[in-house]
Amino acid sequence: MHPNHEEQIQRLNKIEGQVKGIKKMIEERRYCIDILTQTKAVTSAISKVELGILRTHILHCLKHAVQEKDQAVIDEKIQEIMKIIQLQI
Repeated sequence: MHPNHEEQIQRLNKIEGQVKGIKKMIEERRYCIDILTQTKAVTSAISKVELGILRTHILHCLKHAVQEKDQAVIDEKIQEIMKIIQLQI
């Protein structure tokens, strides 16, 4: 069974609002740096969502594989993590 990521919904709702705000800023032809400041905030917020989900994956999925002592599954989970963070081994 997959873990629950409900705690990320609030962050995602905020990100959704920020993206809509950026769109409006562009439509209103706002100052470039103001728009870029908002895009950086969205990028940072998305990174926090990613890290939260990755943390849950490690603490739930990888930990479960280790507890089961299934080396093939452990290796698979580690490869998935490495691939997603772009550290191919």
